[in-house]
Amino acid sequence: MLLGSIEAGGTKFVCAVGNEDYRIIDSVHIKTTTPEETLQKTVDYFKQFKDLQAIAVSSFGPIELRKNSPKYGYITNTPKPGWANTDFVGRLKEDFDLPISWTTDVNGSAYGEYVMATLFNEKIESLVYFTIGTGVGAGEIVNGHFVGDLGHPEVGHVRLKRHPDDMDFKGICPYHGDCLEGLVSGPTFEARTGKKGQDIPLTDHVWDIMAFYVAQAAIQETLLFRPAKIVFGGGVVSEPFLKKVRAQFKDLLNDYVDVGDLDKYIVMPLVKNNGSATVGDFALAVEELNK
Repeated sequence: MLLGSIEAGGTKFVCAVGNEDYRIIDSVHIKTTTPEETLQKTVDYFKQFKDLQAIAVSSFGPIELRKNSPKYGYITNTPKPGWANTDFVGRLKEDFDLPISWTTDVNGSAYGEYVMATLFNEKIESLVYFTIGTGVGAGEIVNGHFVGDLGHPEVGHVRLKRHPDDMDFKGICPYHGDCLEGLVSGPTFEARTGKKGQDIPLTDHVWDIMAFYVAQAAIQETLLFRPAKIVFGGGVVSEPFLKKVRAQFKDLLNDYVDVGDLDKYIVMPLVKNNGSATVGDFALAVEELNK
């Protein structure tokens, strides 16, 4: 069985073909330019595979998930230039008479981690997956189901207590300034320091400030949903950084609730190289096919 995966990011699309065992058979990266050009290249890629059974899309957002909405399948009011009100699923259906699963990029990653946890014999029903990169978002699974009814969660835009050494930084979110995304996404390094994150050593105090904010986000998810674990992926995240996050989390939570071993609660993805969404897409494509 051949399944298609589209991880649609603001910088690039990762398109892959695999099977129900979550194994990638072929993949390609497509630069995110205009909707017309990017989606045409995506369609052209999948047209090579004549036996494709279903496609799953995990897209940057905001997106419309409500199937009773006339804009189901759209990327809606995204700040990504040129992509607002793009009928993503509709464009795919012009060329493919196939079941198409549609969700957010972080939901896809969350589902990939959920599936992998099951394969690794972890007995969990819930988790939260954060991505911290060009943007910030989170997918939430509780009792095996995505959280969200009127729409998908926008965890990247929660508000936080400011670090006392960061009060002069206004944040970079065009909507909210100093929300989570405005304070910890990758571009905030350059906005604060004039240097890219990869050029700043982990001993620099800016990483402590970032960990303070990320730990608060993890505490919010902990107290709202009590997940089995919180997974952090994306270009900003590394194990040494998560060590700082765990320390801040422990200090700020002050043992109010028990989350067990922090090294097993706040973790890196099981799927390497930020490939969680592709695994999740394959699983979601199978589910869509079986509906």
